[in-house]
Amino acid sequence: MTSTADSRLQRIVEQSATALTDADGRFHKRSLTDAVREQLAREDLDAHIRMAALDRLAQSLVTGFGEQRNPRRRRTGALFHPRDLVKLGTGVWVWMDRSTDSDLLEWSRLSRRNRSRVDAADSEVQDYVDQRIDAFRAHADVVYLGDLERLAFGWTSDQADVSGSPN
Repeated sequence: MTSTADSRLQRIVEQSATALTDADGRFHKRSLTDAVREQLAREDLDAHIRMAALDRLAQSLVTGFGEQRNPRRRRTGALFHPRDLVKLGTGVWVWMDRSTDSDLLEWSRLSRRNRSRVDAADSEVQDYVDQRIDAFRAHADVVYLGDLERLAFGWTSDQADVSGSPN
């Protein structure tokens, strides 16, 4: 996908999100999905942008398929199902029915690594929220996080990502 196509698709999503946002800064994901789909169907997109959108759709469908087939404990207490998928990293998936001992070892190693990343990210979120809740208590007149960040933590627009994306 080209950066031009990606940028155009992201603008469509952002414009739709902005249009759907209510006075409290909220919108529903389902409404956003519907609005983006309508915009893509209505929009006269260049062929490379349309292909990028189709690539995204295909990736999303494949990801959903993989999540649906992710091994999970069943009512019987078993984790195994022959049509589930074991994800081995670097995009390699194997049907659980055909997994080998080395596949299971790799899956276990990746699972542990992913768990530690999730735990670290969650710790970061919890620390951030704890600090902000304390700051909200100290600044009872502040209602919105954006105002609190500017007042209590010195956030400025200079700190915004250069690309304009939130990440």
